[in-house]
Amino acid sequence: MGIGLLIVIVTLIGGAVLSAQSSINGTISRNIGLLETVFFTFASGTLILAVLINFFGNGHLLDLLHAPKLQLSAVFMGFGYLFLSTFAVNKLGVTPANLTAIVGQIVAGFIIDATGLFGSELIEFSWQRAVSLVLMLAALALIFSEKNDEAQASQLQRK
Repeated sequence: MGIGLLIVIVTLIGGAVLSAQSSINGTISRNIGLLETVFFTFASGTLILAVLINFFGNGHLLDLLHAPKLQLSAVFMGFGYLFLSTFAVNKLGVTPANLTAIVGQIVAGFIIDATGLFGSELIEFSWQRAVSLVLMLAALALIFSEKNDEAQASQLQRK
């Protein structure tokens, strides 16, 4: 197995774990609250990372003090993603919330690639990327039409 395939497999596993996390966070937030859930997730992650940094880190953590402020803004983006995904899972369900987030990530990725934002490599927006975007938007429309159909059927059953 080549390194490229291994990276794809590991990334797929990461995506599956992210979906599981959003589902679990949605459930926890109904019991303890949205902000409390986000805090718990970040606090426990901080503790785990502190241990890992202590044993396996490179010793450059204080270099953050000299990092460009734009790069430090990623902290707020991470908080925003976790907060919004936990919120959305409770309102939409796991699949619609995650698919919507993925489409948002892809659109942002296309823009970042095409413009070289944040120092990324320039990658031209091709017809293949345009087709993939149309297909993802179609998938999103189908998921939401199914959710809408379910909501309408539920309302009819109540009457």
